[in-house]
Amino acid sequence: MPPASKDFTPELRSDVIRRRLFTVSRDVGLLLLLTLLAPILVAVALFIDAVRWVVTRRPFMGVRSLAFLWVFLAAEMVGLLWLTAQWVGTGFGASSSRMTAAAWRVQTWWGRTLFTTVERLFALDVVVEDLELVRPGPIVALFRHASIIDNLLPATLLSDQAGLRMRWIIKRELLSIPALDVGGKRLPNYFVDRSADDPSVELSRIRALANDLGEDEGVLIYPEGTRFTAAKRTRAITRLEESEPELAQRARGMHFVLPPRTGGVLELLDAGTDVVVCAHEGLGGFASVADIWSGALLGRVVRVRFWRISASEIPHGREDRVTWLYDLWESADDWIASLQAQRN
Repeated sequence: MPPASKDFTPELRSDVIRRRLFTVSRDVGLLLLLTLLAPILVAVALFIDAVRWVVTRRPFMGVRSLAFLWVFLAAEMVGLLWLTAQWVGTGFGASSSRMTAAAWRVQTWWGRTLFTTVERLFALDVVVEDLELVRPGPIVALFRHASIIDNLLPATLLSDQAGLRMRWIIKRELLSIPALDVGGKRLPNYFVDRSADDPSVELSRIRALANDLGEDEGVLIYPEGTRFTAAKRTRAITRLEESEPELAQRARGMHFVLPPRTGGVLELLDAGTDVVVCAHEGLGGFASVADIWSGALLGRVVRVRFWRISASEIPHGREDRVTWLYDLWESADDWIASLQAQRN
């Protein structure tokens, strides 16, 4: 793996300190406020839930949402305290390798805690197929992105259950979550600047993540680049029509996934590792908090499936690899479509 001290998302130290002072104080304040006002907030949430149920027969979502917000903020604080204790225990960061190893454990605990909370609060029935295919590493993992919940799946399934140490490629905006900021930057992750003036720099840093992967490691990327919505699908196809009309035509045939962005994936494929694809059905349609407020998430059956493609089966050459990637995403879309048909 890359040296633990290497920062894959370089920033000015003053910018990091300024951001963390704001985000940590914000989340501490929110947790204290939420805890102190809990009796009043719960009563208000129960009243709103009761009125909504009488009028629309929608399930109680206010209390559930409030409970998840409290757990999320509490997990943030526990994670930050844990990371701080690790920093002190490793000689105030003198042993970067020990600090990195400890950060893996915090990251796995954090993801597992939040996903388990969602499962229980919203009574999800999660069915996972072929998880055993993700081992051994090294792998490049391609995950479908359809909701604000599915970004917890890799930590829960790949890291916690399968024991893989994943290097994440995620959007820079998530540095606003302090535990993810502090812990994530101790690990070989990369927080992508999607508005970068020079995309080649971003791609080179993505490529670096795939260097020297071990048998219990992998790199994780969301090829779609953002959560699926019908509006985003339309915009993505429109962009492709201007630059690559043949791909736009293929994208029109995919109804439940966004057309994959090829840049980052193609960089990772040059590492010559096996590829694992993860598609899921049941979490689509929850791209925002407002979508969850509708109550449609409650009691959902969530199906997750993995495919593994040997490195020897991955073609060479950019055009062939783009075609291959679209084939994979069409297969995922077909699988989702078949489950949607059964559900309806």
